[in-house]
Amino acid sequence: MGEFVVSALKYRPQNFVDVVGQQAITQTLQNAIDLGKIAKAMLFCGPRGVGKTTCARIFAKKINSGTGEVDPNEDFAFNVFELDAASNNSVADIRNLIEQVRIPPQKGIYKVYIIDEVHMLSSAAFNAFLKTLEEPPQHAIFILATTEKQKIIPTILSRCQIFDFKRISIKDAEEYLKTIASREGVDAEAEALHLIAQKADGAMRDALSIFDRMVSYSGATLTAKHVSVNLNILDYDSYLKITSLLISGDLHQSILNFNEIIDLGFDGYHFINGLSKHFRDLLMCQNKGTATLLEVGPETEAKFLAQAEAASASFLLQALTLTNTYALQYKSSLNQHLQVELCLMQIASLEEGEKKKVKSYIKPHQPGSTPKSTPSETHAESKDITVPIEEVVKPVTSPTLDENISISQPEQSIPEIIESEDAPIQLDLKIKSSVSGLSLSSLRVQKEHQNKTEETSAEGIMRNEDVDQEALEASWNIYTEEMVQKGERNMVALLQLDIPRLKNQTEIHLTVTNDTNRVELEKQNSILLRSLRERLKNDHLSIHIHVDEKEDKKFVYTAEDKFKEIKAKKPIIELFKTTFNLEY
Repeated sequence: MGEFVVSALKYRPQNFVDVVGQQAITQTLQNAIDLGKIAKAMLFCGPRGVGKTTCARIFAKKINSGTGEVDPNEDFAFNVFELDAASNNSVADIRNLIEQVRIPPQKGIYKVYIIDEVHMLSSAAFNAFLKTLEEPPQHAIFILATTEKQKIIPTILSRCQIFDFKRISIKDAEEYLKTIASREGVDAEAEALHLIAQKADGAMRDALSIFDRMVSYSGATLTAKHVSVNLNILDYDSYLKITSLLISGDLHQSILNFNEIIDLGFDGYHFINGLSKHFRDLLMCQNKGTATLLEVGPETEAKFLAQAEAASASFLLQALTLTNTYALQYKSSLNQHLQVELCLMQIASLEEGEKKKVKSYIKPHQPGSTPKSTPSETHAESKDITVPIEEVVKPVTSPTLDENISISQPEQSIPEIIESEDAPIQLDLKIKSSVSGLSLSSLRVQKEHQNKTEETSAEGIMRNEDVDQEALEASWNIYTEEMVQKGERNMVALLQLDIPRLKNQTEIHLTVTNDTNRVELEKQNSILLRSLRERLKNDHLSIHIHVDEKEDKKFVYTAEDKFKEIKAKKPIIELFKTTFNLEY
């Protein structure tokens, strides 16, 4: 058995034409050699595995062989020096390099210094390298390579010609893998090579490494199933199948299908992210212009187009939003499996929700009116105030509403529930106000009415039990503890600014230090008041917040200010000053 050589080394390009996906850069370098316009310092930057070091080596050989073809038997190893900056990043290493640069080449024209991972050099090493990089000897050329261009100091960048290597596209990587498979005698499916290229994420070296691993597993025949099992990625057919179930609203079968996928060893996080990408691809397929962004084979593309026609754009948008939301929550969830199932349940129910847009419309019966009046007629006569249906247990009969607001219903009337299209749950409450419907005053009136309605007990009777200072402080402390448990630190600090004082049995007075505290407390006023009323069983309680307006102490600084301060206390000092003609 001969020694095995990995494909990344075995098929490393020896000429610019063999470099995959970097045609613009390789053509520029070749033209520079042909025209004799070779820069003394170049920076190759880009992601891992895209050909930076390979291009540097090819360039070093070509400039020493002249304009002709590179002789494979010619050895220019003495002219090419590779330095790993990750392990040689000190000032002493750079000084040794500078000493070597002074010696001309024994063979060839140029000495080429390839410094890999140059961003790992220390700041002192960079500074020691500046002068040599700016004015190197005629025979010296520096090629710097890095994956993190932003970490290199600007003074180095300004002295180099910068070449930005791009990620290798899935199509280019797939074509190159097809060539390698042919040379190795491997019968590989196009879908399998596409999955490998997709998993490599733009790095050709990673793609070749994955290819070697897949061939070791499958042998001379490489299928998409082999690749998906080994790389823990789902093929397109799995997503097409479960998406068809979701579009048809088959909730239970989609859950079963998901659990079958999990039983095969696939990760739920990868599944929900892949499903999100699948919905994105379907959206792209619904337009001819964006359909070109789909990077799949012709057969798979036909399946995508067929499924995109079966789904509505609104369904895909909502499904895409749900999958993204649950993917973000997945890592922090205690029950991650349930997170994915909940997402699938909601997506499967989207189409059903579109078909059934019927909500309960609650309207109190009025004497002399028809039992089933339409929502539009009710709205034309009065301004509706929306309230949660849980609060509408019995009709509101409180006579203590604002004088500008009246309820257009008799006491002990029975509310009538009407099913209507797109109708909100409403109570027919007429607002008789002289202010404009869009004015701040009208909004205030509606807010006051809503607060008073919420304050009324479910039985419609205003509770009025006696309240003392001790009971108030106890209820106040209980609410503060609840805020502590919820993590509302700002609210807790505001509640502890002062002790609430009870006046006239129903008025709770609280003093704060400034207007900012008052505004923040007023935002939570309704919730706090509801809690106190419930615990103290008194619906007449109200909170009054006061600002402690302390007069700022005036400090005396100048001699004149001191004189005026003394004169205010002892006026006779003015006579003393005038008599003796004194200064301040």
